[in-house]
Amino acid sequence: MPRLFVIAHAPLASALREVAAHIFPDQAAAMAIYDVSGDQSAEQVEQAALQQMGPAGDAEWLILTDVFGATPCNVARRLGERAGTRVLAGVNVPMMWRALGHLHEPLEKLTALAAAGATQGVMQLASARPQNQAIKPASHDPDHHHDQQ
Repeated sequence: MPRLFVIAHAPLASALREVAAHIFPDQAAAMAIYDVSGDQSAEQVEQAALQQMGPAGDAEWLILTDVFGATPCNVARRLGERAGTRVLAGVNVPMMWRALGHLHEPLEKLTALAAAGATQGVMQLASARPQNQAIKPASHDPDHHHDQQ
């Protein structure tokens, strides 16, 4: 069964594990996370991440990282060169929840499901009131403040 590793700018990885625990407490406890601070070199981050993952071949990993091209992502890309490891950048809550809900799936399918969760979780919402809707004064508003609720 694949494992999940979130590596991101501090404190995002820790915060995502806390959010994961709302829906998937057991899986969240088993997640590997690493919060990258601004004063760490890429080599330091990679060494710490390798300690979290253990020896190559011990487990399959899906690594989620935040911003493409930044240190956490660059380290994740290097870690992703290990056999049985996949990397997705642009981590968000829907991506993570989808991954946690499908850890029983093979790594390739898990990766695809997580990526789909990320994109399907981003959507533009309509405002509560159409932008061109006229404001109507309330009949009980003697001062005509036009408060809408």
